[in-house]
Amino acid sequence: MSEHAEHHPVNYFRVWQILLGLLVISVAGPFLGIKAVTLITAFGIAIVKAYLVAKNFMHLNIEPRYAVYLLLTVLVFMLLFFAGSSPDVMKHEGANWIKPAVHVESTPAHH
Repeated sequence: MSEHAEHHPVNYFRVWQILLGLLVISVAGPFLGIKAVTLITAFGIAIVKAYLVAKNFMHLNIEPRYAVYLLLTVLVFMLLFFAGSSPDVMKHEGANWIKPAVHVESTPAHH
């Protein structure tokens, strides 16, 4: 018996079709105009697409176990970085600084 898990054939064209359909949904989502729905569907679809890619194209089920642990560790550090930096990015002012508002001004063209 092989030391690797049993490997079933993957229909890559079908997985590509699913990923393409999810892409269309995530692009069309902002046209609804509902910010909460857009964010929830965008992150939900991103998670599903990441899972499909990892499962079907990265072949983690036949990699050594440490490769999966390494991937999970990187994901945890990425989430910690996002959670640690996002509150500062979302604030518009702080105790010793003010985040300047972005104003788009029309500037005359210089020749």
